[in-house]
Amino acid sequence: MNEIPPFELTRQYKIIGEKVSVAVAEVLKSGRYIGGPTVESFEQQFAAYIGVSECVACNSGTDALYLALRALEIGIGDEVITTPFTFIATAEVITAVGATPVFVDIDAETFNIDVTKIAAAITDKTKAIIPVHLFGQPADMTSLMDIAQTHSLAIIEDCAQATGAEWAGQKVGSISHIGCFSFYPTKNLGACGDGGAVTTNDKNLAASIRMLRDHGKSGYYYHQKTGINSRLDALQAAILAIKLSYLDSWNTQRRQVAANYQELLEPLPGIVIPQEMAGSRAVWNQYTIRLTKDQSNSSDRDQVRAELQQLGIGSMVYYPLPLHLQPVYKDLGYQTSDLKVCEQVCCEVLSLPMFPELTFSEQQQVVYSLKDCLS
Repeated sequence: MNEIPPFELTRQYKIIGEKVSVAVAEVLKSGRYIGGPTVESFEQQFAAYIGVSECVACNSGTDALYLALRALEIGIGDEVITTPFTFIATAEVITAVGATPVFVDIDAETFNIDVTKIAAAITDKTKAIIPVHLFGQPADMTSLMDIAQTHSLAIIEDCAQATGAEWAGQKVGSISHIGCFSFYPTKNLGACGDGGAVTTNDKNLAASIRMLRDHGKSGYYYHQKTGINSRLDALQAAILAIKLSYLDSWNTQRRQVAANYQELLEPLPGIVIPQEMAGSRAVWNQYTIRLTKDQSNSSDRDQVRAELQQLGIGSMVYYPLPLHLQPVYKDLGYQTSDLKVCEQVCCEVLSLPMFPELTFSEQQQVVYSLKDCLS
């Protein structure tokens, strides 16, 4: 049997490699490596794909979130509500602008922020909410936008794992005030290095973000704000433009892989399989199961993962320790059991191999191996 990694990029490259080589060569010949028409063209294409008027490309998904907060003038003394079950960048940028992250527990079925618990966390210091469309599953944007309107809050969508996903027929990143995307190589739309983008229909916000991403520059060697260096280079933009034309097809393949897993895993006891939320179209950046308490505790989950690895099956744990219990946030005062659903999920989750080119026979191998580990 072949070894199956959690994620695999070489199969994708075999499909697009020739086009990528040509595009990269054209950029190199042009001598325009930072900014310029290649980057501007990708920004226009990505804005059209998401369904917004403005796209500002930047250096990473982390920078996209940071720039969004800066453009909204969120900083010292402000609070931003978000989920504790995500990559640290989501909360890290809140801290980076001087604001305080406020963590709200998650929904066990979707892994996304529990919208029914947000209102209780809002104070007069709350300025924004950052929902994460985790693992490619859209958060409940209808409820979130209602909350935002009621309390006059900004919504920043963290779309890092969900490029192409939809809520109520709209692409994520087009529903709220600002959408933030990552083009890290393992994402649904991945560069060959770091990259990110901010999407919005607000021209003023877009203009502010463009200024901030380039040292707060208003003209050559004239600076209106303290910015950062967060420019997407032309090589990455050229590669992303090629990949964008394949994205819907790749996402359709991911959905089929997820459907196969649903069918293969459904009979196995002790496993909770993820479900697509009504009204959404998930794009399955990860396929994450839960090994329930009756079947597994945290050490058993890790043992299952180790045994799968011995059988040649790669898997990942996203995320073993929730953000509110991370050492970096100990000063916020959160205690164990404050966010019980998230803490339980962190002990149970296991992400199985997921990429568009994963074959059905490989999925069978994954599931049969998992069954052996659980028996």
